[in-house]
Amino acid sequence: MNTRVNVIGVGMTKFAKPGASPDYHEMASDAGRNALKDAGIQYEDVEQAFCGYVYGDSTCGQRAVYELGLTGIPVVNVNNNCSTGSSALYLARQAIESGAAECVLALGFEKMERGALGSKFNDRENPMGRHAEVMVNEQGFTQAPPAAQMFGGAGREYRWEHGTKRETFGKIAEKARRHASNNPYALFNDVLSLDEIMASEEVFDPLTRFQCCPPTCGAGAAILCSDAFAKKHGIDNPVHIAAQAMTTDFSSSFDAKSMIKMVGYDMTTAAAKQVYEAAGIGPEDLDVVELHDCFTANELLTYEGLGLCPEGGAEKFIQDDDNTYGGKVVTNPSGGLLSKGHPLGATGLAQCTELVWQLRGQAEKRQVENARIALQHNLGLGGACVVTLYRRD
Repeated sequence: MNTRVNVIGVGMTKFAKPGASPDYHEMASDAGRNALKDAGIQYEDVEQAFCGYVYGDSTCGQRAVYELGLTGIPVVNVNNNCSTGSSALYLARQAIESGAAECVLALGFEKMERGALGSKFNDRENPMGRHAEVMVNEQGFTQAPPAAQMFGGAGREYRWEHGTKRETFGKIAEKARRHASNNPYALFNDVLSLDEIMASEEVFDPLTRFQCCPPTCGAGAAILCSDAFAKKHGIDNPVHIAAQAMTTDFSSSFDAKSMIKMVGYDMTTAAAKQVYEAAGIGPEDLDVVELHDCFTANELLTYEGLGLCPEGGAEKFIQDDDNTYGGKVVTNPSGGLLSKGHPLGATGLAQCTELVWQLRGQAEKRQVENARIALQHNLGLGGACVVTLYRRD
C-alpha cells in the first residue's frame, strides 16, 4: 500500500433477534454516530460512504446515512452476500489508498426476518430453534436450509478424510458461547456446555442446532482516513490496515467435486496468502482473529485456510485450546457469528469493530493481552472472501 489507511472510529449496535430490533436506518445511524464520536469528527468531515446490506431496496444506504446528515457526498450501495460489510470496508480502503478521499465511512446493516435463510417454513418451533428456519418440502418433511447442507456437507467431507470426532465441532460452539458471555453486544450471552450443544437437535450432520449461526438484526460502522487526516485531527498511533485482499471463486469451487472447496476454502487460502505476503508476516505473528464462523464446520476449515494450523491439524488445534485465551491465537473473542449473531451486511464491520477495540486495549473482559496484530476473515458464498490485517504499532 502506498498510502496508509487508518481506522480512527468504529461503532456497532447490540445485535437482536428478528422482530426485536429498530428499523434498519435507525440501527445504521446509531452505529454511524458511534463511529463518528469514537473518531472525534463530524459527519461533515466524511467525503464518501459505502453502505452494505443484503435485504433491502437499492438505495437503503442513502436512507441510512441521511440520518447522519445531508451533505451531498457519494453514497455507494454494496451487496456481496455474507461478506457485504467487509466489501464496503474494502471499497472504503481503496478510496483512501488511491487518494480519492481523505475520510470515508464504511457502514453495514441488516434487518432480517424470521425465516430469512429459507423459502417455505413451518410455524412450530423447529430443529434449529432461534438459529435459522427449517424448510418444509412438498411432502411435508422438514429439511435443513441449503446453507446448512453445504457447510454441513463440507464438515462431513472433512470428517471422512481426517477421522474427526463430531464433538470437535461442538467444542467450537462451546468456545463461542464462552467468549460471547463477556460481550454485551452479542445476541447470546448464556454459556452452553459441550453436552448441551451435542444434545441439541441435529440439523445436518455434523451440525447440531447450536452449531449454526442465527439470522440477526444489527449494524456496524468504521471511519477510515489517511495519515494526513489523522494528523490534522490530532489522532496519534491509530489502528491501521496493514494489508487487505478480496478473492472470488476459482474453478476448483465447482470442478473439484469437493464441498470444502465449494464453500470457499480456496478463496480463503488465496486471500490469506496475499495478505501475509503484502504485510510481510505469517499466521504465527497473529494475536487475535475474527473469522467467519457461520457454522462450526466453517470455523474448523478456516483455521487451516488461514494457516493457523496445518492441513489436517484442526482437531488437535481445537483439542489443545489453541483457539482461545492462553492458546496460540484467540479466535472470535466476540463470540463470532455463532453467538454474536450474523446480520449479513453488518457482520464484516462488527468484526472490524471488535478487532479495533482489541488492538486499542478497549475490549474489557474479552481483551486479548498485548494484542498488536489482528486478522479478519469474512466469507460470502456466491462468492467473495475478504481478509484484512490490522496493526497498532
